[in-house]
Amino acid sequence: MTEGLLALGIEGLGLNLSEANIADLELFLQEMARWNQVHNLTAIEDEDDSIRLHLIDSITVLPILRQFLKSPNPKIADLGSGGGLPAIPIAIVEPEWRLSLIEAVRKKAAFLQHVRGKLKLKNIEILSERVEYVAVHQKAQFDAVISRAFTSLARFLELSLPFLKPDGLVFAMKGKRADEEMQEVCMKDWRLLADEPLHIPNLSVERRILVLSPMKKSSLPL
Repeated sequence: MTEGLLALGIEGLGLNLSEANIADLELFLQEMARWNQVHNLTAIEDEDDSIRLHLIDSITVLPILRQFLKSPNPKIADLGSGGGLPAIPIAIVEPEWRLSLIEAVRKKAAFLQHVRGKLKLKNIEILSERVEYVAVHQKAQFDAVISRAFTSLARFLELSLPFLKPDGLVFAMKGKRADEEMQEVCMKDWRLLADEPLHIPNLSVERRILVLSPMKKSSLPL
């Protein structure tokens, strides 16, 4: 599959992936395809589409994450991780980052546990619980929250807020409805730090990443 990865544009992302990175990314996709035959993890079955829409789509966010996350080992929550996107590809490429994959659907969480063991990913944990439950037990523990097509932007921000440290950031991976979804967000509560297009080589589908931070509440009495 390596030739396919390179032909479909993974080199063009400028991420300086090692041979070990590429091998692990390939193994991840192979395991997803194998499990998908039984467990229906994703509707995308074509290999080329899977490379573009799963793997490359997930790691295109890395330059933005690297720009905003100043800690050498940030703690990141992936809400509604599904089949491990974008968290598994990010964890493969950034082994010093710590990622918590939150996925309530048992068959998907089982796949994530399988991949964690298969790839020996020591920098991830799998939390097979509802996002709201985890938020109560890990309040203000994360430098960042990320999601890919989990829910509407306004709802995602609402769910993300309890997870964030005081200077925490939200990274929302969105498509062509991003502008429409932004209109539903109360900008008195959030600050938009970046709205960047994500260029996926050889794919015309619109992708964007929004970076937001919660507005700090004034401590002054009313």
